[in-house]
Amino acid sequence: MANFKIRKPVDPHVLLLEVVTSERVSANVVRVTLGGEGLDRFTPLGFDQWFRLFLPRPGQDTLKLPTRTSGLWYAQYLATAKPKRPIVRNYTVRAYRPGGLDVDFVVHVDADGHSGPASAFALAAKPGDQVGLLDQGVGYHPRAEHDWTLLVADETGLPAVAGICASLPDDAQGVAIVELPSLDDTQDFRVPDGVDLRWVARDGGHGVPGKLALETLTAAELPTSPVWAYLVGESALVTGGRRHLVQDRAVPKTNIDFIGYWRHGHAAM
Repeated sequence: MANFKIRKPVDPHVLLLEVVTSERVSANVVRVTLGGEGLDRFTPLGFDQWFRLFLPRPGQDTLKLPTRTSGLWYAQYLATAKPKRPIVRNYTVRAYRPGGLDVDFVVHVDADGHSGPASAFALAAKPGDQVGLLDQGVGYHPRAEHDWTLLVADETGLPAVAGICASLPDDAQGVAIVELPSLDDTQDFRVPDGVDLRWVARDGGHGVPGKLALETLTAAELPTSPVWAYLVGESALVTGGRRHLVQDRAVPKTNIDFIGYWRHGHAAM
């Protein structure tokens, strides 16, 4: 679910990378650093640069990665026998430096100790584990005149907010609302002095993700001058936030981009 036009990647290729380190950086986030020779072909773009991450299935010794870089990669992927296909998920660059690309995984483990494949990978990741990466460009792409920036996200959109804030000019003005399972999940990153970063946390991590961020947005005192709004995370958050901005604050639809990363109660395929 989206209303956006990405800034395209630079010469993308399916890169074979390997885990360098893995650490739990907060109560609900595991950071996996990727490296290897393949990273030399990655072009960092800043902001919320995102990518397809190819993960091995349980029991796979080697990754069978697509070799095509356009939309045809998916057809090639589907043509691979399902037991040999890697698991594919979308992630955002949390940080990049020569020799290391950080990916933050929000990890969920249910009462029975089960977790999704991406969480399971992050929790068990060890140096040398192989993954594939296909750069997809940058989602944050303002295309209208504006005086300030509004960012709204849940925990899955935290890397996007961090990357955008780190890439905005020093004189940028704005408001960023980020919902987390716990205040223990807050992170430090560069934020321009004129951007008001507001953390909100669900009580003990319970409740429907995105609901508190939406409530915080609707109750917030915000500037009335032209804005560029960017909403990312759970689908009800981003669609509800867009509806509120258009209907209640008279923000033009052309000044809002929104991306539903996931849908509460629905597992990713």
